[in-house]
Amino acid sequence: MAATNPAAEKDDKEEHKRLARFVKGVHADLRKKFKANNGDYAKIWDDHCQNKEVLAQYADAMHHLALDHWSKKPESRIDWCRDTSLEFFHHGGLKQALEKDARKNKYRSKDEKAADGTQVQLGVKEEEQEQTQPRTKTQVDPWNFSYNKISLPFSGKIRLLDVGSCYNPFEQFEEFLAIGIDISPAKPSVYHCDFLHLEMTDPLQVAMDTLDTYVSNLKDPIERLPRQIFHVVVFSLLLEYLPSAYQRWLCCQKAHSLLMLNGLLLIVTPDSHQQHRNAAMMKSWRVAIESMGFLRWRYIKLDHIHCMAFRKVEKPDSGDCLLEGVSPDMLHIPQDYNNASLETSIFSHSMPFSTEDEDFFRQSLHELPHIASEDEDFL
Repeated sequence: MAATNPAAEKDDKEEHKRLARFVKGVHADLRKKFKANNGDYAKIWDDHCQNKEVLAQYADAMHHLALDHWSKKPESRIDWCRDTSLEFFHHGGLKQALEKDARKNKYRSKDEKAADGTQVQLGVKEEEQEQTQPRTKTQVDPWNFSYNKISLPFSGKIRLLDVGSCYNPFEQFEEFLAIGIDISPAKPSVYHCDFLHLEMTDPLQVAMDTLDTYVSNLKDPIERLPRQIFHVVVFSLLLEYLPSAYQRWLCCQKAHSLLMLNGLLLIVTPDSHQQHRNAAMMKSWRVAIESMGFLRWRYIKLDHIHCMAFRKVEKPDSGDCLLEGVSPDMLHIPQDYNNASLETSIFSHSMPFSTEDEDFFRQSLHELPHIASEDEDFL
């Protein structure tokens, strides 16, 4: 067994603290400015995106933290996203979800017929009766695929968009055609893109291999993308970066637009508290995100992170995400309610950094939740 070097370990720990302190400080600084400017999230974000020095330092800090400090264990949040995607597309997850949809639609159809006073004809098969009766809006055939729906059996690479990815960790996996985007890339393989200002264009009605070619030949910087082109969109430690709940809402809406029908939105967000401390917040997130046209497919809470997978489904018939009782404010985080005056600027050497902070920054990115056999509905 190799001997440890106490001096090297101390230096490594101090470097880890310095980098993590800077990351924490950038988030705190954005929230402080957001509150000081009466919630003008657009101005705060635009000013932040123009601060090239801070963006470069942030990207460098996150890159070194992820590779030099948070990846010393072989498993990570990246592995969870990968394993969840493979489980969904290649190991029966999507098939089970579609079968569940079919059962729900069948029962819903029967309930609607009963409510409309439709008589069931004795001695006639149900399928034959359905052929002579118009389908309702809620009757959707989940196996009826088109260009922008994911078909079974799934084949080819999984087109994945990693938002806020300074170093594109998914490019190492051959199963993915991975595109990393960030406001300040740390590696040449990451495209420069401000996701909040990304423009949506009409879907490409082309064959799947042509979509792969299109994604493989994107130009840097990325300012616009076609709707319904990705199988997976990843928000890993992204939403809590944004100082406004409305910005988080916009990100989730954009993800829905970019995903093909039945695609996955994967969200990893930090939380070092106990299992049920922020359960109400996660339930609020679920309601808000599902109102946009998603269904939660998987959720698990570990000591330091929440891991969520949402499947894109048809939007509500109303076409309006703001359903009764639903608002962007539902995508809140605990820091939204902190007193801005208590949060120190990133330019201050007195930025507080506790033992809990150190443990959180180390643990939140290298824990791997198990892949459950069915949806673990804790909320």
